[in-house]
Amino acid sequence: MTSNRVEAFSDGVIAIIITIMVLELRPPHIPDLAALRPLLPVFVSYAMSFVFVGIYWSNHHHLFQAVEHVNGGVLWANLHLLFWLSLIPFVTAWIGETHFAAWPVALYGLVLVMAAIAYTIMTRALLSIHADDSVLAIALGRDFKGKISIAINVAAVPLAFVKPWISCALYVIVAVIWLVPDRRIERTVTS
Repeated sequence: MTSNRVEAFSDGVIAIIITIMVLELRPPHIPDLAALRPLLPVFVSYAMSFVFVGIYWSNHHHLFQAVEHVNGGVLWANLHLLFWLSLIPFVTAWIGETHFAAWPVALYGLVLVMAAIAYTIMTRALLSIHADDSVLAIALGRDFKGKISIAINVAAVPLAFVKPWISCALYVIVAVIWLVPDRRIERTVTS
């Protein structure tokens, strides 16, 4: 089975996730710039989540450029990833509405951890049906960024109950790690 339908379906779900998040941005009823100030936490949570969803979309796209074929296990692993990503609008709205309170920030981190684990499961499912010397296997390598991201997000969850801003700073660090382009797949596919 080819990966075209998996990519198309995933692109659609991710587009819907972003759309749901932006619909949570409610404009104020007062035509004054000062009315935007209380909405700042909502916007910050939206921007952070937009970056994370964008990172997943970009990496998913690059990953599937190296995929030769998929099977049922990969389809379910991909749905598992999409399930966790689909919860991002909920936790985004919650942290924005509560101005980054401890429980919402912790749950946000838990969703990020589960999405990262789901992505890892999906890559393992893909690797299991590709040869050890395939473009995919060569491109993924040891996946240091994936492992360190999970570790940082896991650490951030309990820290939300100490100081939520520390957790948020760790989430931003993970995003920055992934914003630095990972050229492994592009280099491998084009060479």
